[in-house]
Amino acid sequence: MKIALQLGLVPGATTADRAKWARDHGVEGIELSAWSGLETMKKDADALQGIVPVVSVCGNADSETGTGSFDFVDPDREKRRRSIDSSKKILAFCGEVGAVGQIVPPIFGGPKVPDLSPFKTPLELEDELMVAACQEIGPFAAERKTLFMLEPLNRYEQHYLKKQSDGVRIIKAAGVPGIGLLSDLFHMHIEETNSPQALRDAGPYVSHIHLADNTRMEPGTGDIDLVAAFKALKEIGFTGYMAYECGISGDSPEAKSANLARSLNYVRECIAKA
Repeated sequence: MKIALQLGLVPGATTADRAKWARDHGVEGIELSAWSGLETMKKDADALQGIVPVVSVCGNADSETGTGSFDFVDPDREKRRRSIDSSKKILAFCGEVGAVGQIVPPIFGGPKVPDLSPFKTPLELEDELMVAACQEIGPFAAERKTLFMLEPLNRYEQHYLKKQSDGVRIIKAAGVPGIGLLSDLFHMHIEETNSPQALRDAGPYVSHIHLADNTRMEPGTGDIDLVAAFKALKEIGFTGYMAYECGISGDSPEAKSANLARSLNYVRECIAKA
C-alpha cells in the first residue's frame, strides 16, 4: 500500500515546491483536483513529472463552464451527457499520465428523477441511468488503462451510493471493464457498521482509498481504527494508493506542515502493524 496526498494539502508555494516536499517526506503519489481545470492539471502534471507521480484525479468538472458536473443520474439528458463527456476528457488525461483513475460521486444531494412507483422507484431509475453511463464510460477508460471510480458518500452529502455494497452493485450490473470503487474511510465510518468487513466484502473492486479520520482532519486526529482497515486491505490483496482527502490541523503553515508529517508517520506505523 502506497501513501498519496491531494496536491492542495502539500506545503509549498508552487507545484514544484509541493512535489519536493512530498518526495522528501516519502509520499508516493499525488491526487489532483478536477476543479482546477484540465489545463491546470496538465501544468501540475508537468511540474510533478520525475518527482512524484500523478495517481488520481478527484471530481468531475465541465471544461466549458468550469463547474462541477455530477449529473450522471439526472433526468435531464443534456446534463447527463455533459457529465459523461467531461469525465471522458479527464479519463483521457488520467491515461496520459498513468493515473489509477478518476474519482466520481454520481450525484450530490437528493434524487432528481421522479418517483414512478409502482412502475419504478427513484433508486431503480437511478441505477439504470448509472449502469448505462458506466457501460459507455468503462470501456473508454479501459482502453486508456485507467478507471472510472465510483465514490459512495455519507447520507449527509449523497442519497444514492452510500455504502461500498452500493458501488459494487453498479459495477456488477454494468459488467464492463474500466469501472472501479473508491473506498473513503471517513464516509465509511458513518455509513458502514463494520468498515473492515465492508472492505473485505468489496474485495477486488476496491481500486483506491481516501484517508481522513472521523474528525475529517488528517489521520491520527480521531478514532478510526486504521490498523483494522489496513489489515482488511492486505487480506484482499490491495497494494494501491491511499490518498489523503481531509483538512490539516494547525493554525499556521508551519504547524500544518509539522502535523501532516506527523500524520504520515502515523499512517506508516499503522500499515506496519496491520
